[in-house]
Amino acid sequence: MATRKNQSTETQIKNVLVPFIQAIGRSGKLIYIVIIGVVLYFGYQYFTRSSNTSTLEYNSALIEKQLKNVSKLVVTEGHYSQVMTYKDQKNYFMDMVSFEKKALMVVNADVTVSYDLSQIKYDINETTKTITIKNIPEAEMKISPDVHFYSIDESYFNPFGTADYNKINKKVKAEIAKKMEKSKLKTNAENRLISELSKILILTNTMDWTLQYNGEVIQTQTALKGKLKT
Repeated sequence: MATRKNQSTETQIKNVLVPFIQAIGRSGKLIYIVIIGVVLYFGYQYFTRSSNTSTLEYNSALIEKQLKNVSKLVVTEGHYSQVMTYKDQKNYFMDMVSFEKKALMVVNADVTVSYDLSQIKYDINETTKTITIKNIPEAEMKISPDVHFYSIDESYFNPFGTADYNKINKKVKAEIAKKMEKSKLKTNAENRLISELSKILILTNTMDWTLQYNGEVIQTQTALKGKLKT
């Protein structure tokens, strides 16, 4: 009888303890799951935030590098050749007597149109992911003339001197510059400038940044070219 009573008691204890232990086990697993979930959440937030910061810094570094690559001297070269005439006249005795001098010359000149892009002024705003170009340098034209005099006609009372040669050189440069303004050389130089600046535009579009110039957002090469013309 005592043995049966002990077995009955053990059975009752097991009936109480086993569900309790199982409940604790399930609760323990649940707690572990909750803890792991919290750790994973904060870990995700931390590493995601760190990744965004790193990406932003990486993007800024790429843009800075591209701007430095663009910041160079863009030079377009051309050659000019023309026959020119120079005349000068001096009058004496109330314009009753005049003495003329003239020169026929062949002018050959090397012309360069350049943009010093190291002079570009810009601002990078990492918060708004915006590059603002504040200033683009004007084109610089350099003319190196080589003047060959084909014939010189002068008189004793109106000879050629240093002042005349200076005038001729100045006139030659002015004439060439005037023609170059309407030539393909100037247009080619502008196209090269736009090509270099477009590298910045392509980079900003690829990286989801914004390019601004003269207070307006530039999204296409055509828009960039239009702003440079104004």
